[in-house]
Amino acid sequence: MLTLERLHADHAPALLAFEAENREYFARTIPDRGDPYFEAAGFAARHQALLAEQEAGICHFHLVLDDEGRIVGRINLLDAEDGCAELGYRVGERAAGKGVATAAVAQVCRMAATAYGLTSLVAITTLDNLASRTVLERNGFTAVEDVTINERPGVRYRRSSDALVHLK
Repeated sequence: MLTLERLHADHAPALLAFEAENREYFARTIPDRGDPYFEAAGFAARHQALLAEQEAGICHFHLVLDDEGRIVGRINLLDAEDGCAELGYRVGERAAGKGVATAAVAQVCRMAATAYGLTSLVAITTLDNLASRTVLERNGFTAVEDVTINERPGVRYRRSSDALVHLK
């Protein structure tokens, strides 16, 4: 069973290791975060900034943990304002294709409504990222608008109101 755990300061070393281990894998579908992100001092500063945003209620960051407590992904609710937030997620290569992202998105949708009082979520992905599009659609997100992401065609999805708590 997967667990979502709210990000905290003690996660920094394991999270950096997870990001470094999956750097090349993630860069296949999303822009690389750059070398400074993976340097210990830069990562520590970024981690503290994320925790400050979370403490302020602007964002809600979570780690996706497997049965043994290892990080297998991340799932975040960004820029929470007026009952809406942007959903972002990534699953490491070893857990990809096993339903991890679909299950984590389902869990965070329920949390968005019950723990954070959100009424809608939006998410964007590129058109060629079929896996991400499938995760969103399986979780009741509806395509609402064509967009461009880093000069690539993409789509914006939305999921709202009681659909956050009740899955199809």
